[in-house]
Amino acid sequence: MRFFESLLLLLLAAILCLQVARRLGLPYPALLAVAGMGLAFVPGAPTMALDPQVALSLFIAPVLMDAAFDFPLGAALRLWVPLVALAVVAVLATAGLVAWVGWAMAGLPLAAALALGAIVAPPDAAAASAVLGSVALPRSTDAVLKGESLFNDATALLLFSAATKVQVAGGLSGSVAWGIALAAPGGVVLGIAAAFVARATNRFVAGTLGGSLLQFVWAFLLWIAAERLHLSAVLATVAFAMTLAGVVNMGSAPRMRVHSYAVWTTVVFLLNVLAFLLMGMQVRGIVGDMAPARFWEAARFAALVAAAVVVARMAVILGYNRLTAWIFRRRGEQPPASLAQAMLVGWAGMRGLVTLATAFALPADFPQRDMVALAAFAVVVMTLVVQGGTLAPVIRLLGLNQGEARAREMDGARLALAQAALASLGDEDGEERRHLRWVFERHRAAVSDGATEPVDRLRAAGLAAVRAQRARLEELRDGHEVGVDGYLLLQEELDWKELTLLPEDDRRIEEG
Repeated sequence: MRFFESLLLLLLAAILCLQVARRLGLPYPALLAVAGMGLAFVPGAPTMALDPQVALSLFIAPVLMDAAFDFPLGAALRLWVPLVALAVVAVLATAGLVAWVGWAMAGLPLAAALALGAIVAPPDAAAASAVLGSVALPRSTDAVLKGESLFNDATALLLFSAATKVQVAGGLSGSVAWGIALAAPGGVVLGIAAAFVARATNRFVAGTLGGSLLQFVWAFLLWIAAERLHLSAVLATVAFAMTLAGVVNMGSAPRMRVHSYAVWTTVVFLLNVLAFLLMGMQVRGIVGDMAPARFWEAARFAALVAAAVVVARMAVILGYNRLTAWIFRRRGEQPPASLAQAMLVGWAGMRGLVTLATAFALPADFPQRDMVALAAFAVVVMTLVVQGGTLAPVIRLLGLNQGEARAREMDGARLALAQAALASLGDEDGEERRHLRWVFERHRAAVSDGATEPVDRLRAAGLAAVRAQRARLEELRDGHEVGVDGYLLLQEELDWKELTLLPEDDRRIEEG
């Protein structure tokens, strides 16, 4: 079967899985990974192997870019202590425990065992964004998990690169140590420098579709450049996106900001869907050539590795939480996070494409490569299916469902925006200002006093007017009184009007 035809069939299978996931209330990454495993053993199913370097740049770079652009630098600075605990300490502790399991239980050389630990240590940004987007967490917990997913890959990939180089070279040389030391700061500097170059060039393509394409070119080009320079591609991408977000958000045109958001949302979702489905399909390449005895030996080892991954993360996070709680109580202050929040963060450690891609990037002569690859795949599937699939019930069990708190937060923000608009109108008179003042006062009253009836009447009247305009526009088109381009432009204007009138739930686009 040709590649294009195979890709279409995969997308159709993915769409079917998305519908099932939406109706059953399951996170779609877990269902897609399981579906990919099932498809892998269907007779005649296409073999779609993942090239590790291509997979990381294609699937991870845009996801990181998108997530980092929306993650405020101020939040990263404010939460730097828990982020270091999660993205550095937890990753290193997990890698260390897994390395001990690999050395003691499978007889792996120490460097090879540490490479295995680095492979399975980092929770995945794509998995985190896909699962966390469907639940309402406490704001601080949500910020910590999203921030962790931006930085933990850097720690793991640097450790993986160092361990594999030591394993191949047979020891740690000065050049290898120097390269490791420069990788992280070099990646940050490269990302910041690239952001200022992008800012200078964006003015030439601002307001164009070419500008939207250039955003993706930057994501891929920066990742590849960092890899070629042996710098941290993860930190380069994150530094680039955060720096760029700080200088373009307020100055960008609203039309292009809306367009860019829609394009990035769709493309990142497509890449996530393909990545999780293709991850599941790699199982045939992993276990296809294994003898039964070897498979069961590798499966037992994989189970130990998966258990070590969960235990190490939970131990570090719960220990950090109890330590900080003790310190804050001694100061007479309220601890920043509860034990329930720590348990949730510990459980929300889904692994994904980074783990699988780095496993496939191992050299062909790597010690017990098949066993290591199966262990990595088992960790991905177990965390996606077990942890990702139970995340929503765990949130409810721990009493951390923040749907009502999130609604109150939105009401407070809307009230502040309405008050800012009223303040800008001042006391000047005029028919137009009186109309705007009445509208914003009604919205403020709807939030602060619960007086929603005027807003509901305004919304109903506005939607009825838009429906009448749409009907008249169709008559104009059918009567050839307006051309195709004019029709589409007027239709877009009516769409914007209707979107401003619709309630929040009717403006959402579901994943399935």
